[in-house]
Amino acid sequence: MAHYAVRESPPLRGEIPISTSKNAVLPIMCGALLTSEDVRIEKAPELTDVKTLCALLESCGCRVRREGSALILRADALRMPQDEEDVRKMRASVLVLGPLLARLGEARIPLPGGCAIGQRPIDQHLKGMSALGAGVTCEHGGVTLRGHLRGAVIYLDMPSVGATENLIMAATLAEGVTRIENAAKEPEIVDLAAFLSAMGARITGAGTSTIVIEGVKRLHGASWQPIADRVEAGTMACACAITGGELLLRGARAEHLRSLLFKLSEAGVHIKDTPGGLLILGRAKQPFEIRTMVYPGFPTDLQAPMMAVACRTPGTSVFLETIFENRFMHAAELSRLGAHIRVENRVAVVEGVRELTGARVAATDLRAGAALILAGLAAEGETIVTDETGHIDRGYDRIEEKLAAVGGLVQRIEETA
Repeated sequence: MAHYAVRESPPLRGEIPISTSKNAVLPIMCGALLTSEDVRIEKAPELTDVKTLCALLESCGCRVRREGSALILRADALRMPQDEEDVRKMRASVLVLGPLLARLGEARIPLPGGCAIGQRPIDQHLKGMSALGAGVTCEHGGVTLRGHLRGAVIYLDMPSVGATENLIMAATLAEGVTRIENAAKEPEIVDLAAFLSAMGARITGAGTSTIVIEGVKRLHGASWQPIADRVEAGTMACACAITGGELLLRGARAEHLRSLLFKLSEAGVHIKDTPGGLLILGRAKQPFEIRTMVYPGFPTDLQAPMMAVACRTPGTSVFLETIFENRFMHAAELSRLGAHIRVENRVAVVEGVRELTGARVAATDLRAGAALILAGLAAEGETIVTDETGHIDRGYDRIEEKLAAVGGLVQRIEETA
């Protein structure tokens, strides 16, 4: 268990290396179950979610080892997961369904967990698997799928990232051609498809609303470097916007962050796309309006960090959350620091204030925790961000060290349970 002591900081200056994307690494790790050969994932981040998924994959008979910063996975003795508790700990555990079903003809897991930010049903996953020929049984808090997979046309009622990833993986070994319509377009989808293609899969259309997968008999091992974490990069860009200064976000890619960069530019932050990454300059000076949407719209994962920016930006900023119905829990915690925020249903109105004041606040979910650390950088005195369940470590690799290296006054406080 860790808490974070944050003090008002000077303008941040320097370079922050952006970690490999958690949301890209997790599905790629599950994709390693599609082959009995070695899969090497370079620069895998040291995150709680990655460690939890490693334990789950080992429970599925996959051998996992660290080699420096790389993960080596070998699923040559694949089986049903033996430890249900690992599945319940995180949302991404549902992504073992597709690979298990494709390799074994059967998949059985309890319903997964994750952050309590709203309803995230897996009905789109199950409808898609059913279309591919799997029989679906839900009982005793879990789900079982059985059947020989055959190509099909699948229409997703909403462009679910997880369902798109799961169905792509299942379809790689299905008999015939699968067409996924209204597919998610996120960069992590494109990265997963490129990784699977390196393993011998035949996939076209990733990054568009229609993805076509031609099933093959087997996949082979591969070595892969996943993309940089656009959410971490966006969070660090918000840190600069709330304190001022000049940050080079090493490895960040502008094409993955267009919606955020446009909003920061509207707020008066200067941005330069350089060969080494994104250069962020200056503080937010004008209010803005945010409407979260599926990619390429504004990401819900960056709504909380941008709300922290809005708390210190003059004028009235407005947030409309369209993805999750319970993702304004950080608003009450920001108000403890002196922020002026009104929330009604899915709309939050933020009146920028001249100063925030340090207080004890709680990380209610992963991105909320990061937002509170950012707000603490601009709050007079000391802010203690408590993180009783380790939300922040799930998605940010040493966030306190990265901020401290560029002038942020952030200290991690380890506590025993």
